[in-house]
Amino acid sequence: MLGMNTTDTAATQSSVEVLLAPLRASVDMDYIGEPISQLEHALQCAHWAEKTGADEEVILAALFHDVGHLLDESAPQMDGLGVMEHETLGKVFLETHGCSSRMGRLVESHVQAKRYLCYRHPRYYARLSDASRGTLEWQGGPMSTEEATTFESDPDFKVILALRSWDERAKDPDLQVKQLDAYAPMLANHLEQQEGFPTC
Repeated sequence: MLGMNTTDTAATQSSVEVLLAPLRASVDMDYIGEPISQLEHALQCAHWAEKTGADEEVILAALFHDVGHLLDESAPQMDGLGVMEHETLGKVFLETHGCSSRMGRLVESHVQAKRYLCYRHPRYYARLSDASRGTLEWQGGPMSTEEATTFESDPDFKVILALRSWDERAKDPDLQVKQLDAYAPMLANHLEQQEGFPTC
């Protein structure tokens, strides 16, 4: 960004590293019920977002959509199926460290997309993995008609459903994707565009 000084650049890089740290640490963490790691799942989700031509904010939301599982080992668990309300924890983490409210909202909404699809398309539930079915019960089950109507009015409704589809597709042990550091410049650019940044 033009006009940034050395202090601003250092603050940006510091925030980038803080944000990427949980993903870096998940390189050997199993992605629940699948033959890949948490990091591989995140990178694959971002890969599919990028392949569709999604904007950078959406690609980053795809990368960080499950970061809430990685922030606190002592957080309440869903009976071995990951962290309760990880979507909200992820949103708060991202926004606290300078990411946009839209990015945080996309991350928070990916669980709601599953609930919506189970309501709107009953056959969708049958295609869910055992782990996804298990977490659904902890996450409120299929939406009600009222909840679904509200969800459909979200201006990013189609993007949220796309994020859910990338999430489901990001489980391939043989898929070759970019490494995490490839997203650092994109993340830095995103942070620098936010009003009031740097924040640390």
